[in-house]
Amino acid sequence: MRAVRILLGQRLRRDRRQVPAWVVGTALLALLSYVGVSQTYGTESDRVALLATAVANPVIMLFRGLPSGAGEGPFVAFLILPFLAMLAAFMSTFLAVRHTRAEEEQGRAELISATPAGRIAPTTATIAHGVLANVALAVLSALALLACGLPAAGSWLTGAAAATVGLVFLGVGLVAAQVLSTARAANALAVWLVLLTYLIGGIGNALGTPGADLQRIESSGLAWLSPFGWSENARPFADDDVRPVLLALLVGGLLVAASVVLATHRDLGEGFVAARAGRPSARPALSTPVALAWRLTWPAIAGWAAGGLVTGLLATRLSAALADAASDLPSVQAILDALTRDGSLAQGAIVIFFTMLGILAACAAVQVICRARQEEARGTAEAVLSTPTGRVGWLGGYLAVGFAAILLVVAAAVAGAALGLIGGDMSLLGDVLVTGGGQAAAASVFLVVTALVFVLAPRLTIPLGWTLVMLGMILGLFGALFGFPDAVVHLAPIADAPTVTGDGVDPQGLGWLLATTVVGGGGALGLMRRRELAPAG
Repeated sequence: MRAVRILLGQRLRRDRRQVPAWVVGTALLALLSYVGVSQTYGTESDRVALLATAVANPVIMLFRGLPSGAGEGPFVAFLILPFLAMLAAFMSTFLAVRHTRAEEEQGRAELISATPAGRIAPTTATIAHGVLANVALAVLSALALLACGLPAAGSWLTGAAAATVGLVFLGVGLVAAQVLSTARAANALAVWLVLLTYLIGGIGNALGTPGADLQRIESSGLAWLSPFGWSENARPFADDDVRPVLLALLVGGLLVAASVVLATHRDLGEGFVAARAGRPSARPALSTPVALAWRLTWPAIAGWAAGGLVTGLLATRLSAALADAASDLPSVQAILDALTRDGSLAQGAIVIFFTMLGILAACAAVQVICRARQEEARGTAEAVLSTPTGRVGWLGGYLAVGFAAILLVVAAAVAGAALGLIGGDMSLLGDVLVTGGGQAAAASVFLVVTALVFVLAPRLTIPLGWTLVMLGMILGLFGALFGFPDAVVHLAPIADAPTVTGDGVDPQGLGWLLATTVVGGGGALGLMRRRELAPAG
């Protein structure tokens, strides 16, 4: 046990900034959601109308929680619980892989296994670390809702529902780290399972049976195949049913136990699924920095582009549903009018969804720069730079692929929007191109700022890059809902990108977006000339 305590302390110290950021950010999201709901949907009639619209539209149900009534508490849970659970899930999977499979890749796990600590102590310490992180997330989220004046039982159940989803995916991450032989593959598998189960839960709710008053839905059996469906069926502030939460706790415990068993039946550094053997020699096309960066990052870019395709399709397909909602809800009508400045409701739908697209494109770009940092930390960048390839050319390759990733995500969204317009108003395609181009400019700011961080403070590249994206999403997507001043909301590039209006195009902050991109990109490349490799930071 002494070894476990020492390793747990090492994990807590190593994650002293990262995990608190996840936990406090999740609690703040719960708090600000209540503030936003009380300001935007302050009356029960507003909440009743919005729930009726959501219940009547299965597509909207895919991206929200499970309606359980128009009271303030159930309405907040309907809007925010799936996102709290998703944040807990991502925090847990990344934590699990970071302290297990990634440690093996770095060779540190082998050093620990050579000590009296043995092989199981690191996994045990990681499990304890993950459990503590999720308990903290549950407590802080519950306290945030309690501070808003919501009932204690529902507040604590909301925190527990989100945290138990995190525990399930802590187990998923641990098992993935045992089965697969690289941290990248384990992270990819865990993330795709998070997204897949989130979608299964949403489909299970969409296929459910609505009540006669359109304020509540009974989930279909499909929702019970997803941890997200379990957390939502706890119905905080309505039924306060703890049984689905206990089910998630049981499954999480079984997965964690399975990971310990797997760890005792494999060789250190190996996985139950062997890594695919590479080619003995590279193709000539792989001889440039751009080609190498593309080879290393294209699977992730393809995933973000698929998300862009779906976003574009929904942007044009959901415009009718938003029009119906706006006709019944003055608050929704006001939001759409503000977004498009007296433009049509269809234009408002495009602006809303393409703001989300800006975040997807930014994620793709930031992930490319994070991959450069990973190559540097693992020492593989040093091998590349031992060739005639210079440091500026090497980073320039990643910047070029980052820009290409942004364009591919936006192009996929435009293609999806065009598919959604078949048989409809094709004149909206011009609005799609304007908003898509604007969000490409916004995403480019995230790319060059992350590249600057990579050059100036390499160790901060990954945490600071993703933190900037998270801040941009909170300010740009939810800032208006939370009642932030316009000056604060427009600090987010996605909120200050060019957009369509009723009588034309508003360039908004296009000038500073382009200037930042040019200066930031040039600055990153210029500073890279004087920077030495920093494998350890």
